[in-house]
Amino acid sequence: MVRNVIGSVLALAGAAAAVCSPFRAWFDGRQGIDYRIQDLFGGITDAQTEIMSSIVLPYAFAALVTLLGVVLRSRLLVALAGLVVLGFTVLWMVRQGQAAGYLSVGGGLPGLGDGVAAALGGGFLLLLAAVVMRGRAPRVVGFEEPDYDRGPVGPAGYAEDPAGYREDPAGYPPEGPAGYPPEETGPYPWAPGPNDTQRLPAYPPPPPYGSGPRQPRPDPYGAGPAQDPFRDDGRGP
Repeated sequence: MVRNVIGSVLALAGAAAAVCSPFRAWFDGRQGIDYRIQDLFGGITDAQTEIMSSIVLPYAFAALVTLLGVVLRSRLLVALAGLVVLGFTVLWMVRQGQAAGYLSVGGGLPGLGDGVAAALGGGFLLLLAAVVMRGRAPRVVGFEEPDYDRGPVGPAGYAEDPAGYREDPAGYPPEGPAGYPPEETGPYPWAPGPNDTQRLPAYPPPPPYGSGPRQPRPDPYGAGPAQDPFRDDGRGP
């Protein structure tokens, strides 16, 4: 936020300096509004021109781009405005040097005025503002992870899974792929059919109460149920 404010102030100052520079002396006391835009491409002449057809036009365009960049907090637009100001200023210096045969500052000879310095300073301020500005913060779009259990919702409001099955949100069973109804396999798909000859083994029903009377177990040593397996036959009772 602070960087955007500082950059905006620098950009506005640079744009103001660039727009005001043509109204000051550029070379040998001649103001920038006395140079035509055509002179920048065809050579400097002594022809007079109006303000709207002078080199004020590109600097006014650069100021408009600067205002748009400050409002939108666009570093690209501010940098573009700075390049326009510097580009037209350097182009004028090249044409003026070709027409006069030299370019000087002071020294008793006709030289560059403070209007050129203001234009160059305004262009550098615009580039500096583009560097200082932070620009617009990236917008973070919230997203929600898809429901992997139900799948994405189709156009008809049904939840679709990757296999192509659709589930009704009202709780009805899912349909088959591409809208086909599910196969009818009966309540018990594992039950034998009516013509199946295989029969399950029959077991006797359990007693109604308990497990019945206890039966004596056979003696593994050969004693009967009425004999004591530990009795010695050689001794009396």
